[in-house]
Amino acid sequence: MLPAEIELPLLKTLESAGDHIGELKSYIDAINQALLAAFKKGASIDSVITGRAHLVDKLLQSIWEQKCDPDCGAALIAVGGYGRGELHPSSDIDLLFLVEESLQQESEEQISAIVTLLWDIGLNIGHSVRTPEMCATEAENDITVTTTLMESRLLAGSESLYTEMQAATGPDKVWPPDAFFQAKLEEQQRRHKKYDDTAHNLEPNIKGGPGGLRDIQMIQWVARRKFGVTSLNELVERGILTEAEFRSLELGKKHLWRIRFMLHTITEREEDRLLFDLQQKLAAAFEHRDNEANLAVEQFMQKYYRTIARLQRLNEILLQYFEESILNADEKREITVLNRRFHIVNGYIGAVDSQIFSHRPLALLEIFFLITQNPMIRGIRASTIRLIHEHLHLIDRRFRNDPKAKQLFLQIVRQSHGVYRVLRSMNRYGLLAAYIPAFTNIVGRMQYDLFHVYTVDTHTLFLIRNMRRLTVPELSSEFPLASEIMASIDQQETLILAALFHDIAKGRGGDHSELGAVDALHFCRAHNLSEQQVHLISWLVKNHLVMSMTAQRKDIEDPDVIRNFAKLVMTPKHLKHLYLLTLCDMRATNPKRWNGWKDTLLKQLYRHTLRELNNPQSEADDYSELQKKQTQAREELADQDQKAVTQLWMQFSTDYFQHHSVQEIAWHADVILSTPEHEYPQVRIQCEMKPGASEILIVDIDHDNLFAIITSIIDQCALNIVQARCETTDDNKAINSFSVLEEDGSLICDRHREEEIRSRLIDDIKNLTEPPVNSRHVPRQLKHFEIPTTIEFSQDKTNMRTLLRLQTADRHGLLSRVGLALSQAEVRLLNVIIATVGAMAEDTFFLVDRNDEPITDPEHLERIKSLLLEHLE
Repeated sequence: MLPAEIELPLLKTLESAGDHIGELKSYIDAINQALLAAFKKGASIDSVITGRAHLVDKLLQSIWEQKCDPDCGAALIAVGGYGRGELHPSSDIDLLFLVEESLQQESEEQISAIVTLLWDIGLNIGHSVRTPEMCATEAENDITVTTTLMESRLLAGSESLYTEMQAATGPDKVWPPDAFFQAKLEEQQRRHKKYDDTAHNLEPNIKGGPGGLRDIQMIQWVARRKFGVTSLNELVERGILTEAEFRSLELGKKHLWRIRFMLHTITEREEDRLLFDLQQKLAAAFEHRDNEANLAVEQFMQKYYRTIARLQRLNEILLQYFEESILNADEKREITVLNRRFHIVNGYIGAVDSQIFSHRPLALLEIFFLITQNPMIRGIRASTIRLIHEHLHLIDRRFRNDPKAKQLFLQIVRQSHGVYRVLRSMNRYGLLAAYIPAFTNIVGRMQYDLFHVYTVDTHTLFLIRNMRRLTVPELSSEFPLASEIMASIDQQETLILAALFHDIAKGRGGDHSELGAVDALHFCRAHNLSEQQVHLISWLVKNHLVMSMTAQRKDIEDPDVIRNFAKLVMTPKHLKHLYLLTLCDMRATNPKRWNGWKDTLLKQLYRHTLRELNNPQSEADDYSELQKKQTQAREELADQDQKAVTQLWMQFSTDYFQHHSVQEIAWHADVILSTPEHEYPQVRIQCEMKPGASEILIVDIDHDNLFAIITSIIDQCALNIVQARCETTDDNKAINSFSVLEEDGSLICDRHREEEIRSRLIDDIKNLTEPPVNSRHVPRQLKHFEIPTTIEFSQDKTNMRTLLRLQTADRHGLLSRVGLALSQAEVRLLNVIIATVGAMAEDTFFLVDRNDEPITDPEHLERIKSLLLEHLE
């Protein structure tokens, strides 16, 4: 309840307001200000949320008395969340106007006047007008209506009418407990699926996501329908909920309430998503401060994620209990004995008695090993989940040093089935962090960027899930090369352990790869793995980012890049393990950003490196490879004049032949040799030329701003450029080839779409001298990151070119702006390696001057940098 010093002045304001719109608005504003002030002064969230509902009750009752006759034959009912007596600042006020059928027309006129007044004074109301019979019909057809009416309260009007409605919609009339539970369980499963069955998303929904407020309400609804209880505390009295679980539920609910209260206050609307910009504001509101290892927003979100993890576990325990007591109450218990400690009851594994873990702590790991041995096990019994949680303290240093515990853990990760499922459960119930103490730090840890869309622990488990999918024959068509390599790996636990430790040191300060490698080394040695396996796992953790960075940020067609990478990986065995770890890691970081192009880059790097490891190449071999390419390309150009082909290729740089495939070289030559001078520009689109991306080839007479114009048009066609290569012949023909993807990561596969892009490019290239102004909408999330622009130059002396590395905020039209700057700086662009990490673009440009020489003059380099900053800032 609210303190009298807050409530009484507000009620006096209401008393004098009558039905004056202005004064009623003032009353509502006074409620908002008083409750916000009380919250900031430390008032309990319960008193604030229930206090708002109480004060709105008084407002509605006052209006009812003024607008409705005592004998109008109607009742005003609070339903839904408001019916529970809970009201957040911007939540809808759900009302049911209950009317007698015989007096429906007369009462509806008075109800209309009330609704109009409520809208006029600015209340967010959701309302319906029904008779008790209509309520019963609607409830029978829609379980959501039943749920809403279950939580109803009579505010004013006919008590007998309200009692009639309750009786007509009770469990003996519609939706008996078993049907109600089954329907709500399926509803929750659908809701969770919308959020990828994880609460640990980038911008979680505090209400609807797994572990959110809806999951708490789910428990309340089922308990109310089955047992008639109106509060969670009553479940403790019935022995359904333990006192500790009740406290955990209440603490979790109150934490989520506080966050939701501030969400509504900050946004001034009913907002239940923890959007990126709001996370920072909430972190400040809850007085988190940045430190050396973690941002304030990361601290705030970690507390949030750990809260909902506890709530999700409690939701699972209680719903499983309800399933046993409601759905399966009359079923015969099917019991399969596994050993003296565990049995399976109706598909769920459980402890034979409550003292199992006290008498034999190793059983805390044994139960998970048994799950991997029995695929028919659906999960762990609710009572046993409780026992596990209550006995986690037994996993101490002595437990972890026990050879039998070590052997059990290794047996779990060595299984051919169920490893991901078991590790996920061990994480959910706290076993993983208890057994590997360093894992505790990453539970619920979110990085504040757009690249990592899951918490670190969830990402780690998804990585392992991706690995396990590679072992399933029925799924081998997803990643055939990776599945083939995985089948050749003898000790697959090497990959599982590397995955568990690859991000384990995040949030501790320092290089998490280096720190994690040390953790992995100690853990594996403590578990008596062979030194060869220990070093491989530690090496994988230390280098788990290298392959993705090489594939996406370096020129993997450059033989020197391949040779250097091959020196790092040393052996085909190291390469195979690193390839599998990298593939699964990239897919588990941000599945929506994974695409066929990244898959292609990784496979190319793997194959190039494997060839180098098996047959090291010299510079003479590199030259021989280029000659071989030309010979093969000539075979595809049999219809062309071979002397003309030779003359054309004499105008190309060695770099061109190094960076294009045989098919591309032949395609480009065919287009140029078949095109009269007056028919430029030529634009061609191919979807089969290169795996993982569509290819756009544009050949034109070179002129200023050509690259900037082309890239701007491609961007405005809603395409993402993933690679760009440029070549200018001695007779001034510009050959620009772009690997592109649709915004959803797919190829251009529609002929009408191809023609639309082609026509747009031809028309604009012909008519524009400067790139068009970019008008595309900037994604909301990108607006909340302040990323400074950094520019670095280096010299590639082997290939006689200058490398420009650019880090800046990702945005539409970025390549076009860079192209303008480079054109004004009088340099030629040879190649672009494009890498986007969350909100940051990390692109590498390969440049030469107008004489095809590397750019070494400091003044010229400074001019390039100044022009870039001018165009980008």
